[in-house]
Amino acid sequence: MPAKSDGPSSSSGFSEAPHYHGHRERLRERFREAGADALSDYELLEMVLFRALPRRDVKPLAKALIAKFGSFAEVVHAPELRLKEVSGLGDSAITEIKLIAATASRVAKGRISKEKTVLSSWSNVIEYCRAAMAFADKEQFRILFLDKRNQLIADELQQIGTVDHTPVYPREVVKRALELSATAIILVHNHPSGDPTPSTADIQMTKSIMSISSPLGISVHDHIIVGKNGHASLKGMRLI
Repeated sequence: MPAKSDGPSSSSGFSEAPHYHGHRERLRERFREAGADALSDYELLEMVLFRALPRRDVKPLAKALIAKFGSFAEVVHAPELRLKEVSGLGDSAITEIKLIAATASRVAKGRISKEKTVLSSWSNVIEYCRAAMAFADKEQFRILFLDKRNQLIADELQQIGTVDHTPVYPREVVKRALELSATAIILVHNHPSGDPTPSTADIQMTKSIMSISSPLGISVHDHIIVGKNGHASLKGMRLI
């Protein structure tokens, strides 16, 4: 009795490679020749999953992830617990996905760190803040501490709150600035709802910090709010 085949065979009797092998190479070739813009979100996500799932057609999984979270950016920034809800997505694949988010944040931070002054690279500051926080599912409050030449001394995540609130203590913010010998700070937080429009509480909290920091020679250059739908600058909106 002939042995059962483990896969499809050609007329010559040799096993054929799974159909997705050719698809993978075509995607790689398109990426090499035309760049990432030539690929849709789910196709780019497929390429991320190739290494973690080498013996599987990952197109259905990539499409399922985009359908669940909305976009490539939202998938790579999704919390691990939510990613684990997706059937067929194991730890190794989740690690590959989160590596992309970490890389994006590290690259964006590197751009502002190498500039002579943070204020001369404002677009890079916004890019970094969005990469680090825009897609988080809980509110986060971050501070960029600057020296007298407006160079970055430190970037610290101060608080993580709930889906719509982060406790911020103005005196603690100023105390930390004094510890680092900072002469200016940029406040940053995210709105998980996606809408970066500042609330009354956001404005009041910023003014409270300014009222304590100003007499001590510490300037608040801005308060930036980020969300997946964009960003808002309280200074740009003339709210502070």
